[in-house]
Amino acid sequence: MRISTTLLVATISVFVFSGAARKPEPPKSTFNPFETFAPLTLPDPVNRYRSASGVPGPDYWQNRADYKIHATLDTAANVLSADEIITYTNNSPDALDSLWLQLDQNIYRKDSRARAARGRNVPMSTEGFVLDAVEIANAPADYIVDDTRMQIRLARALEARGGKLEIHIRYHYEMPGAFGGRTAHGATPGGEIYDIAQWYPRMAVYDDLRGWNTLPYVGAEFYLDYGDFDYDITLPSDMLVAGSGELVNPDDVLTNAERARLKQAASSDKTVMIRDVGEIAAARPAKTPALTWRFHMENTRDVAFSASKAFVWDAARINLPGGKSALAMSFYPAESAGHDGWGRSTEYLKDSVENFSKRWFPYPWPVAINVAGPVTAMEYPALMFNDPKVKNKDLFFITAHEIGHSWFPMIVGTDERRNQWMDEGFNTFMDVYESDDFSNGIYGPKRDPEYAEGGGNPVDLILPVMNDPDAPAVVAAGDQVTEKYRHSVTYFKAALGLVLLREQILGKDRFDWPFRKFIRDWAYKHPSPSDFFRAMNSNAGEDLSWFWRGWYLNNWTLDLAVTGVRYKDGDAKKGSIVTIANLDRLVMPAVVEIQFADGSTRAFRLPVETWLKKKSVDLDFDSTSPVSKVVIDPDRVLPDRQRANNVFEARAR
Repeated sequence: MRISTTLLVATISVFVFSGAARKPEPPKSTFNPFETFAPLTLPDPVNRYRSASGVPGPDYWQNRADYKIHATLDTAANVLSADEIITYTNNSPDALDSLWLQLDQNIYRKDSRARAARGRNVPMSTEGFVLDAVEIANAPADYIVDDTRMQIRLARALEARGGKLEIHIRYHYEMPGAFGGRTAHGATPGGEIYDIAQWYPRMAVYDDLRGWNTLPYVGAEFYLDYGDFDYDITLPSDMLVAGSGELVNPDDVLTNAERARLKQAASSDKTVMIRDVGEIAAARPAKTPALTWRFHMENTRDVAFSASKAFVWDAARINLPGGKSALAMSFYPAESAGHDGWGRSTEYLKDSVENFSKRWFPYPWPVAINVAGPVTAMEYPALMFNDPKVKNKDLFFITAHEIGHSWFPMIVGTDERRNQWMDEGFNTFMDVYESDDFSNGIYGPKRDPEYAEGGGNPVDLILPVMNDPDAPAVVAAGDQVTEKYRHSVTYFKAALGLVLLREQILGKDRFDWPFRKFIRDWAYKHPSPSDFFRAMNSNAGEDLSWFWRGWYLNNWTLDLAVTGVRYKDGDAKKGSIVTIANLDRLVMPAVVEIQFADGSTRAFRLPVETWLKKKSVDLDFDSTSPVSKVVIDPDRVLPDRQRANNVFEARAR
């Protein structure tokens, strides 16, 4: 066990161990065991839909949305036009009198709620979605649009438990420039890059927790049902398209050389160039001025794509459990190429998907794609947009993180609008171990960018947030978390909580099995925080209510302290008694290490049950030598807000 040599001891009280040591006045404590260990009532109740063990209940249901979309990209006017058919299936026990859809492009309107909520002066705008026609059963639909939502009022209610209808929408919109953030287009020396996401009207989720989930889109991310997608994009023939899912007409849109190289990449663990830098200057040969690229993706909640004539394209095989495989692909402009840059993107992508698949749950889709373009650090199913300028470890970190979102929330379909911490925190947690594993930890340990200067100990780096009275709890609505706390709380603290569970509270064996089971149970479904908390309690065999309450539902702090050392009958030869106190509201299991004057060392692990009924505990040691030093948490693995009182040293006479 490593003991830090930099512990602060100057400000703590010390005693001379001769005769009967004087016992100090106990420090003030805000810890109340009846508060910390009180029964925890979780927000979402147990019923026939969601069980007490955190799994979907026997009557769990979920609606479905399947999409067929034909789109045209006008690169002269920067306009996307499309014809969309949504097949919506109502599996709920309720007949639905109306349907709600999300119109995310309306966030760019001058009068959008997002502008007020964000408090930003964004001079650029678009008109959002222009709805040319909305029809049901070949007749005009009765609908209203309010900000980023559309309600279709049905002439006849959609029947429960299997009722199905088709919504036909024709629409177009102006694509936002670089100001778009999550969908945009931007220039490169080789040509414009179009990163196209949130590009079609999407069904809102109707669920057992709230009915229709109609939170307006003001910046937090998404909550979507699952279905199959068939979509195509018609655009100039000199452009390459990277799209979510499988390209189903490669013979129509790829050259003979590109198809041959893709076939080679499908069986190669090394990156294969599909289109290299030297080929960008020459236009891709085509028989017509425009080509239509067709894609298919199953059991997904969304699709996105990117298009450009400036793309370098490379690929390699992803090896998946059970002998299966997928294809890792990267698309990037020539200026991003090179071994220090995007030339290693596919290598990073391949390793991340293989690692996450082996550790947690097999990757389900045929491709995983990394795109360098105007949209940066944004994820969609099987495809992500990242910064063309990132290199080396930063490219590794962002690639691992964004493809990790394939598990949360693309496979496990959490509600990002309300519970953003469940996708960002869980994903950041997975990043920690991918960073440890890749190339023998060359990019490990995982450190988020704003903490890099703070040093190497994540439990110390979280302390400013935990000590900040204005910091929100982890379980806070995504739209309410300000930028100041978004990363530190939603990503970092949420992830660190899982690291503490895995490495300090439960242990790896007791954590990994329940966490994998949670993913399996809720794959392609919609778990809530309550489901996760119950699943971990039940399957880890531990009532973790005290941890959920202190770390996730509140922003409580931990402060363990050595408050006294004395000898039995005043004689060190008869044994030692060390007093440890819990001074704050959070509790954690902790190791206490005692060093004796004769050079021997004892270590004792305090379980959380130590604090069930009391604020301090006396540790009785059968020893014959004076105590020279006491250290709580010698390996500094706990987020203790005052490390100075973790150490007690005898004063030399």
